[in-house]
Amino acid sequence: MKLSIVILNYNVRYFLELCLKSVEAAIKDIDAEIIVVDNNSPDDSCTMVKHLFPNVVLVKNKVNSGFSKGNNMGVAKAKGEYLCILNPDTVVAEDTFRRVLSFAESKLDLGAVGCQLIDGRGKFLPESKREIPTARIAFQKLKGKTDNYYNNTLGIDDIGKTDILVGAFMLLKKTVYDQVHGFDEDYFMYGEDVDLSYKILKAGYSNYYYGETTIIHYKGESTIKDKVYAKRFYGAMEIFYRKHFKKNVLTSLFVKLGVKLAALRGGNTVNEELNFNETIVVSDSIPNSLEAHLKPPITLVSDLKDITQNVQVILDLNYLSYRSIIDFMKHNNASTQNSYRILLKNSNFILGSDSSVNRGEILLY
Repeated sequence: MKLSIVILNYNVRYFLELCLKSVEAAIKDIDAEIIVVDNNSPDDSCTMVKHLFPNVVLVKNKVNSGFSKGNNMGVAKAKGEYLCILNPDTVVAEDTFRRVLSFAESKLDLGAVGCQLIDGRGKFLPESKREIPTARIAFQKLKGKTDNYYNNTLGIDDIGKTDILVGAFMLLKKTVYDQVHGFDEDYFMYGEDVDLSYKILKAGYSNYYYGETTIIHYKGESTIKDKVYAKRFYGAMEIFYRKHFKKNVLTSLFVKLGVKLAALRGGNTVNEELNFNETIVVSDSIPNSLEAHLKPPITLVSDLKDITQNVQVILDLNYLSYRSIIDFMKHNNASTQNSYRILLKNSNFILGSDSSVNRGEILLY
């Protein structure tokens, strides 16, 4: 088998359904399997997977074992030569895995490869390519200075080496994953991807950013930017420094100060208010049950070129491809007052997110 896609889920049933449908479309011509590990979700994620995706390998945890342990459990069942660690709040294009696998196979020193991530409004997520977060760099990030935290030597659409990749999408050989002992289970949530990327570098491999393909990451579903997040994030950095850097008093004090400041400061959870002039549905028809829930005036268009600004856009997967939706969102993110929702095939909801720091929105109809 060529590829095993491992998805760790916790309580994001609707985003998981969209993710799985996009993944199934992307592996039609690849010898691949999908493994979902559920960390004891209180919603009906597991029931949905069993009913809608019978070919998916489902691992049901009785407790929330955290990101590292959950993914390691999924990888333990993987049969593929390559692994893709994928978040449940992502949407891939039909050619995502084919293109990234082709690139991976061209690199003899490949450790892991990531791609370009955009949020629910089409804005580039700079954590797609990062530098090694030394204590000083992490402390600067806490103060809002991110110039050295992200890899700014590579352009958004470039291809090249980068130190650190984001765990929302990481593709690597299973042999490499096993060689570095996978995700370190000392991390419960946050920091695991930094640690794994760094272990891969220390093992003599190179990590790559492949900016020629893009996926959506509804980041707020898995990373709510509150005080709990901030404390856990900098706590994870403390574990990272303790494991990988020489101990000295200055670094220890630096890190502990960062953790305390993070706990006090917390994160920004303010949503931007979006005021829509109209709702535009890109499709050949609008379901009556959906139309009753949309804000008027409502316009039906057949071409993405007909989208204006200050509107809410409903993108119908019965009519559009995943690739066309992702490309449209990416290239129209300058229209900052636009909001995007995706209408799934054979489902009764639309979803999307207007913020990368808070949860997205699901509308059932």
